Amino acid sequence: MGRVIKYLLFIVGGFLTLFVLAAVALYLFFDPNDFRSEISNSVKNQTGRDLTIEGDISLDIFPWLAVEVGRVSLGDAPGFGDEPMVRFERASFSVRLLPAILRQEVVVGAADIESLQLNLKVNKSGVTNWDDLVAEGSGDATEATPEAGSGININSIDIIDATVRYVDSESGDTIAINELNLNTGRVTDDGSEVPVQATLQFDVQPSGLAGALEFDTTFSFDATAGALRLDGVTLDGTIAGIAAIPTTVGLRTDGIEVLTNESRMSLQALDLTMLDMQIVADVEPFSFKDRVEPRAQIAVETFSPRSLMQLFDVPPPETADPAVLSRVTIDATAEVTAAAIELSNVAIKLDDTSFTGELSVPTTATGFYQFDLAGDSIDLSRYMEPAVTSQETVGSETTPIEIPADLIKPLNARGKFVLQKATLGNIILENVDLGLNSSQGKMRIFPISSQLFGGTYNGDVRIDVSGAIPALSLNERISGVDLAKLARAMFEQDNVTGGVDGSFVLAGRGNDMDTIQRDLSGNMSLELKDGTYAGTDIWYEIRRARALLKGEQPPEAVLPAKTEFSTVRMSAVVTDGIMRSNDLFAELPFMQLTGGGQVDIPAATVDYGLTARILERPEFLRDASAEELDEFTEAVIPLKITGPIASPSIQPDLEKLLKNRVEEEIKDKLKDKLKDLFN
Repeated sequence: MGRVIKYLLFIVGGFLTLFVLAAVALYLFFDPNDFRSEISNSVKNQTGRDLTIEGDISLDIFPWLAVEVGRVSLGDAPGFGDEPMVRFERASFSVRLLPAILRQEVVVGAADIESLQLNLKVNKSGVTNWDDLVAEGSGDATEATPEAGSGININSIDIIDATVRYVDSESGDTIAINELNLNTGRVTDDGSEVPVQATLQFDVQPSGLAGALEFDTTFSFDATAGALRLDGVTLDGTIAGIAAIPTTVGLRTDGIEVLTNESRMSLQALDLTMLDMQIVADVEPFSFKDRVEPRAQIAVETFSPRSLMQLFDVPPPETADPAVLSRVTIDATAEVTAAAIELSNVAIKLDDTSFTGELSVPTTATGFYQFDLAGDSIDLSRYMEPAVTSQETVGSETTPIEIPADLIKPLNARGKFVLQKATLGNIILENVDLGLNSSQGKMRIFPISSQLFGGTYNGDVRIDVSGAIPALSLNERISGVDLAKLARAMFEQDNVTGGVDGSFVLAGRGNDMDTIQRDLSGNMSLELKDGTYAGTDIWYEIRRARALLKGEQPPEAVLPAKTEFSTVRMSAVVTDGIMRSNDLFAELPFMQLTGGGQVDIPAATVDYGLTARILERPEFLRDASAEELDEFTEAVIPLKITGPIASPSIQPDLEKLLKNRVEEEIKDKLKDKLKDLFN
């Protein structure tokens, strides 16, 4: 046995001696630069491309088979131009010989490449400049997975100052990665951990995104399981083009696992910091075999919309309450589809208002924002423009409210809001239900319904900014509304009670609300029921006017002055902002009022002429003389309603009364003369 072992060792030693001698001879007498032409011709025959080796080729044999080559370029595919597809200044690669010969184990030293330039292109037909380099069937998912210990063992990989440029002529996109530097530790396929660091700069056109990123992680690859895992992933950098100024970004996750055999990916919780916002996403495992449609629970920590607007160089709006638009928190379940980002189980906290429901954010230019949200309570007056003080109004004009055409034109949205309560100044809307449909510059807010001061409100509002001048149309109806609360809320007046029904169908054109009011056309109707108008006693004013005309002592006023009515109704036609009506009818306990006139809507003034007919002798007029009662029950009494809509003046038309009285006296005198003539 000892003799056999001795012979075996002798044979092995002989082979090693022969290998060493051959290696020395190869190193002394072989110059790889002599084979440049053969290498280039071989590449030409295999790929049809020109391989140009400008730099020197050096070769070391033992104990590493090490190759280093200087400047090299590989031509592009036919039809993609004369610029090389690949070019680098230097590359080196080394393999340990003895493990490869004795154990068929490939142990690679440092794999380095400097100043790599890689140009990837897609033409207008969707053909790439690397299609011809990919072996047919190489992407077959049924290929066997390499076994563990198949020989992937690389001490390190260094990519220094690389440039990668991707040009897609089909979509018009261009992505450039510059100053790419990547370094790894020992790379194996047995699941060992490998540290990786990378830095790069990028530029994306036509979106205008650009910036610099730093990447750090530890990855491992298990060839048997087909599992790639990244641990402790961090990504930091600065990106320009998202906001008005470059913004810092940061991404953290404890781990990412890619199962190549199953085409599945799973991630630990992602923590993204961007635009002064922090977003935490818990992503469910998802497949990337066909379409990538991940689903995640996301939480956006409290951020300030005002600060976000400033980042986008958008001045925050001046609001009555400067504290609003300062706190927003979002929680939702997000799912990415081919057309949109679907958000369900949405919980949004805007300042002091909470919303829940669903949202859909389109990922295509023609997609629609969709929403179905329910909120608790919001005070809209806090979000309106600040009130103008009396000092500010002196010698200045108020700025008209403009139609936000620039916001409406690009908006494609549909959905509905439900609110338990919405407050606008003193106007309180409850159980608000609002629908929205907007596309191609045409917005419709319909249906609109709510409870309003004991009654109901229903509306249909349309805004059309698709033309040169915006157009606004309204179709609104109120029913059973408490008139006292409405007058107090709209005009800060406490002089009227009762109920009100009304309908308003109006339309106007203009760039702001003042212009639209002056252009308003349409029709409207109004009915007041079972109420009082405080501040004016029509019956007293009639008696006082009679006494003034007759030179008598005016009656004593009954205070507080008020006029009761059982009904007041009218219809009107609106033209150029002027409402005209000739069918006003009012029924008081003892008289009827009829007449017509107009309301200047932009100026908010009223000018009506009425006639009053006394139907019966008021029971409360016990101190009136018989002559006074007879005159009133027989006469038609003219009245005038003039002044601001909020607090009009209701008075007898003394001029007309005097004229009527003169006419009556003339008629009486003529009658007397005629009687004398015929008698």
